[in-house]
Amino acid sequence: MAINLQKGQRIDIGLQNLTIGLGWDPNEGTGYDFDLDASAFMIDAQCLIPSESFFVFYGNTDSPDGALHHTGDDPTGGNSADGDDESIQVDLAKVDPRVTEILFVVTIHDALNRKQNYGQVRNSYIRIVDNANGEEVAKYELGEDFSIETAVEFGRLYKHNGKWKFEASGIGYKEDLAFFLSKYYKGEIIK
Repeated sequence: MAINLQKGQRIDIGLQNLTIGLGWDPNEGTGYDFDLDASAFMIDAQCLIPSESFFVFYGNTDSPDGALHHTGDDPTGGNSADGDDESIQVDLAKVDPRVTEILFVVTIHDALNRKQNYGQVRNSYIRIVDNANGEEVAKYELGEDFSIETAVEFGRLYKHNGKWKFEASGIGYKEDLAFFLSKYYKGEIIK
């Protein structure tokens, strides 16, 4: 039976192969299509990604260590009625030893120009699925806590005393993807 997580709750993972599934439903009649994008930042002890290739998203679907695979972009946000909108497959045994945390963020593409925010999105969640049997292990439903935010840190995997754990973060930002890149990467992103 899956654990229903609350904001800030932490659990032991106890898995090696898992999928992080993310979902959301944009409210109807909000104008433009909603394009929400899931990203993962593989962070080291200095709270930075070791190189830009440790930033996994629709434009870089695989981490260099083979630990993360982004399954692709859903530009319309219409998949979660019968499944995750976007997902990232994780093999914790392959994670580069420098990486101590994997942060999962969902941003609204072009939110400022489209005048979109999380107040126009409902049913947002992050869940952990055991790849061995396809069963949901834990799920965090974000609720309606965000009204003006354009990006949300849904959750994070982190290593503590040599074991991987998960925290349901639920931290909102009125920022775009560039904010997270400037926060977690000090090099120059090559486009």
